[in-house]
Amino acid sequence: MAPVGGAHDFEAAALVRRKALSGASGPLALLHNLRVFGIACFACLGGLLYGYNQGVFSGVLAMTSFKLHMGDYIANQETLDWNPSKQGWLVSILELGAWLGCMYSGFLAEILSRKYAILVNVGIFILGVVVQATAIVGDSGPNSILGGRFITGMGVGSLSMIVPMYNAEIAPPEVRGALVGLQQLSITLGIMISFWIDYGTNFIGGHGREQKNAAWLLPLCLQLVPAVLLGVGMIFMPFSPRWLVHHDREPEARRVLARLRNLPQDHELIELEYAEIKAQSLFEKKSLQENFPHLQDLSVISVAKLQFVAIGSLFKSKAMFKRVIVATVTMFVQQFTGINAVLYYAPTIFKNLGQSDTSVSLLATGVVGIVMFIATIPAVMWVDSWGRKPTLIIGAIGMAICHFIIAGITASYQDDWSHHTGAGWAAVVMVWLFVVHFGYSWGPCAWIVISEIWPLSNRPYGIALGASSNWMNNFIVGQVTPDMLTHMTYGTYIFFGILTAGGAVFVYFVVPETKGLSLEEMDILFGSVGVAEREKERWKEVHDEVGLTAILARAGINVGTRESGDVVTDEKPVLNETKEEREVEPLEKAA
Repeated sequence: MAPVGGAHDFEAAALVRRKALSGASGPLALLHNLRVFGIACFACLGGLLYGYNQGVFSGVLAMTSFKLHMGDYIANQETLDWNPSKQGWLVSILELGAWLGCMYSGFLAEILSRKYAILVNVGIFILGVVVQATAIVGDSGPNSILGGRFITGMGVGSLSMIVPMYNAEIAPPEVRGALVGLQQLSITLGIMISFWIDYGTNFIGGHGREQKNAAWLLPLCLQLVPAVLLGVGMIFMPFSPRWLVHHDREPEARRVLARLRNLPQDHELIELEYAEIKAQSLFEKKSLQENFPHLQDLSVISVAKLQFVAIGSLFKSKAMFKRVIVATVTMFVQQFTGINAVLYYAPTIFKNLGQSDTSVSLLATGVVGIVMFIATIPAVMWVDSWGRKPTLIIGAIGMAICHFIIAGITASYQDDWSHHTGAGWAAVVMVWLFVVHFGYSWGPCAWIVISEIWPLSNRPYGIALGASSNWMNNFIVGQVTPDMLTHMTYGTYIFFGILTAGGAVFVYFVVPETKGLSLEEMDILFGSVGVAEREKERWKEVHDEVGLTAILARAGINVGTRESGDVVTDEKPVLNETKEEREVEPLEKAA
């Protein structure tokens, strides 16, 4: 992720000094501090919970024992075929809850702290699972599942925002990139695990009407395991040092930071990182003072109003609105590639492609989880080399081609799969290839883009807007897919293919390349020259005020710029000398 615009010179200088003090950076730095390594594992646990919840329900929908509990949600009690519209609601209600959770997550994290907000949302998530588990009691099946999934969705949506925020704030700067990669991998790992658990529990009691309730209760209740571990572990985790500083609990913040790094409070590395945290907090407060002077007291009412007023401010200038278009449309396309149609309804899709046996369709679904997990690895490792724009375009073209091939095969053989099993398996392979193209491209890259395009003072609200677009479009896809598969059949794949191809066109003409660019360069791309320059002046004032300039000066590092991106020490540039340091690409290449 590109360094923040106006802060770049100070960030670069601080990075040079931090590396001199701490040694290794990136994943290897995790081994130098067991507490930091525990935080990395903790981030994986939050992502695992998110991914598992995303994937587990597709297999449950295919289980006979689950269908027997769903009453009028089943259109035909003899064949146990779903009512498509009600099935859509059953699946998509989680995304509606997640959208609500996403909307209140920023408020909750600021008022209660990141730590307590995570605990509250773990409680909400557990409550939702318990409500779903009560579906076996009496005639409460459909209502319990529906209500429980909405409540669970609230917890998942909020945790998907707060857990990465907490871990990013509590980890040393040199391992934040590793945590981002681990978070994305853990999500796909959770999806993969849920698919295979569904496959295994489907054999409890057989596949017919004699199948036991445990076949679907067990995978749903197993969600409690990572949730409880997350909640119990959170009790012993510290508050975010950034949150403590932001709420004027500075002595406690310094103690927490020193304990996390296993260093004394007066160690130069602690002083340096503490000054950076304090500068970040002061920058945000000064930005609030300038942009929203009536909402700067951090009271409950002001923080609640700020979430909506700040998001509304993103629509008030043409340059900022361009960023809004990029963020919201990117997330729209990500969902309308059809990825969650596959994740939520994979067994149904494979059944429609000729794999009528439930075990075979669940087995094919398990392969979806494996290939998505594997495909995500190269993106996490090399997206900074590939660039965001070509990765998104190639991925979209690959997914669109897969959709069109599946549509052609389905149109030709959907009425006689029994005599064309090879064609059916060819379509299944195309679904797997589709997931591969998503895994290395739109899965991680869409989130990277929407986090990089904003000025620092608008970043939390811009990301929240993009995330809300993600969950709302996720809800729509989950709602309409069953009806589309029933009534449009192969037209469903043509529909998703056209939108995915349109996503490639959108990225080519509208989305700029954000790899390696500072926010000053972002301002030029989006036509808002001066925003980052004003932030740069504010940053210099902040760094002087918190003493970061003096700390670097004592280490022999004088922050100055001859050209954008150069940090000088005794008039010699120490940044941009190697690939390990940040290279600023020429703006012409980015455009």
